[in-house]
Amino acid sequence: MRGAVPRLSLTLLAAESGARLCAIIHYLVRGQLGWFGLTIACLVPGYAAQLLSILWFRADGHAPGCWLLALHLLQLGLWKRYWDVLRAAAEAGGGAGEVLAQLGDVCVLRLLEALLQTLPHLLLQAYVVVAVDPAGFIPGVSAGLSLLSLAWALVSYSHFTCLLKPGHLSPPAAVIVCLLLWRTGMLGTRVLALVLFARLYSFWVFAVAGVHWLLMSFWLGAQQTDIVAQPCRWRLFNCLLGAVYIFCYINVRPGPSRTRVAVFYTVSTWNVLYSTWM
Repeated sequence: MRGAVPRLSLTLLAAESGARLCAIIHYLVRGQLGWFGLTIACLVPGYAAQLLSILWFRADGHAPGCWLLALHLLQLGLWKRYWDVLRAAAEAGGGAGEVLAQLGDVCVLRLLEALLQTLPHLLLQAYVVVAVDPAGFIPGVSAGLSLLSLAWALVSYSHFTCLLKPGHLSPPAAVIVCLLLWRTGMLGTRVLALVLFARLYSFWVFAVAGVHWLLMSFWLGAQQTDIVAQPCRWRLFNCLLGAVYIFCYINVRPGPSRTRVAVFYTVSTWNVLYSTWM
């Protein structure tokens, strides 16, 4: 199962990238330059994950050459990392600590890229399908693959954190499938709710999302999360994670998370009711 996770991650990454490229060509051919530009703009935040990947290569003692820099410039850095994990797993039998470290790096980077790049692209294409071109096949396929890829990025990150715990083995395939369905359903409903609200009330969607973001950021600050030590970076981390909590829950603290998940869903339910009353 440990080798299947990076293999499936690479497959979904390739499918998502191919569908995004088709959407870009689709808008360009049809002369929809506004949507074409916005789709291109969604690629820019993904360079944060590529830059972090280069820095981690350097920290691991691998001086990035021209070929490695070119791959990251083309946003193929994570593809290389997945390939390295698969090659190392084949050579070491999948049980070496080095393989687990490489898998952890690429899972974290992929999650970061998915939140910064795939999520905005998903929102944009979903809005196009719902509000602009309901019969648009290519934007719909691109939105669907982005949703699946984002959900899988969250599942693969959870899978890695399970492997880090002492005495924990790789979860069974049935557990992975259930997690994927849960993440897909949660993300899909949140995205659809925001897109429908944006279609009806236009820019008021930013007010609703802003209230949710502030509530989540203050709540994270009240938990005194110690994953980041420096005060300024700690505040920035809480603000960024609060924005992520508009769409999904990510556990960043050790120990049982049942109470925190209950609080998250309570706030999310209140947000939906507030949006409906508006």
